[in-house]
Amino acid sequence: MVKQILNNLKTKLILKPVYKQWPGLIKAYKEWLPITNNTPIISLQEGGTPLIELKSINKIIGNNVKVYAKYDGLNPTGSFKDRGMTMAISKAKEEGCKAVICASTGNTSAAAAAYAKKGDMRSFVLIPDGYVAQGKLAQALVYGAEIIAIKGNFDKALSIVQEMSKEFPVTLVNSVNPYRLEGQKTAAFEIIDALGEAPDWLCIPMGNAGNISAYWIGFNEYFKKGISKKLPRMMGFQAEGSAPLVLGKTIENPETIATAIRIGNPVNKEKAYIVKKESEGKFNSVTDEEIIKAYKLLGKEEGIFCEPASASSIAGLLKLKKEIPKNAVIVCVLTGNGLKDPDCAIKNNDAVFKSGIEPDLEIVAKNMGF
Repeated sequence: MVKQILNNLKTKLILKPVYKQWPGLIKAYKEWLPITNNTPIISLQEGGTPLIELKSINKIIGNNVKVYAKYDGLNPTGSFKDRGMTMAISKAKEEGCKAVICASTGNTSAAAAAYAKKGDMRSFVLIPDGYVAQGKLAQALVYGAEIIAIKGNFDKALSIVQEMSKEFPVTLVNSVNPYRLEGQKTAAFEIIDALGEAPDWLCIPMGNAGNISAYWIGFNEYFKKGISKKLPRMMGFQAEGSAPLVLGKTIENPETIATAIRIGNPVNKEKAYIVKKESEGKFNSVTDEEIIKAYKLLGKEEGIFCEPASASSIAGLLKLKKEIPKNAVIVCVLTGNGLKDPDCAIKNNDAVFKSGIEPDLEIVAKNMGF
């Protein structure tokens, strides 16, 4: 009898899967999101991205500080934009929308095109001609976006699509769309779910400043429900050549290697300033050289390949090293995957690359140092 029970138990353990598939962030956090039974969920199973301890950064900072990366570059289209886009496209579909439009420096266009296609909609994208990384442009093209490259920067493109959405039957899915921030706030939930508490600091890149605003919404919602006992200081970082939130003024011609945050007039700037004030946070700029140093450090020491804009959160943290309290728990948001900008990787690395080697065992071994 006992043997039969053990055999039955063994069979059940074998047949029962150890892990279930992540359902996507809308299903995972549906009680926290503005959806109804009539909302068609357009999902690519986004969210559920890893929180990775950065031991090399811990050693640099010392003082028993623990630093983690929230690696949102592992979302379906390779950036955090998927979090907001699943909500924006789902709600657009619910409202009977047939087409969406956005301005983009790359990541938004990829996410909008992918989710629009999943939702059987057309997607129109305005990009600043010559200022979108090839990896991102390739994505939007493959996903079937209808792309218009304008002679102007991102801010001009955004102004046009805002007017387009008012005059024509297309839904705007940039971060001025409130559903975008609703989706993006779930990253804060995931951090608290993983750590058991909010971090002391959240370090995050800032472009249009929607993401820092979304994280703050998420942290506050969990805090008000008592799921977390504290709120983090929100530490926002911009590239030195594109730092309107740091300087407090519009940058007419922003310049930086970090194209994803190359925005001179953020549409969510007022929200961002509120986040800074309420969280007692700080906004700082980092140079392109500091960004690349952090970018290379993540790759060489942590095995994490992020896009340049993402590395600004690490660069900013290292810049504030002397201000970090002892025993602090810090999360740095890595917003996009390194494959978004392969040209940057090829131009900025310390790898050993030998070419023209004869296909001979001894010669190859010698080149390997054996």
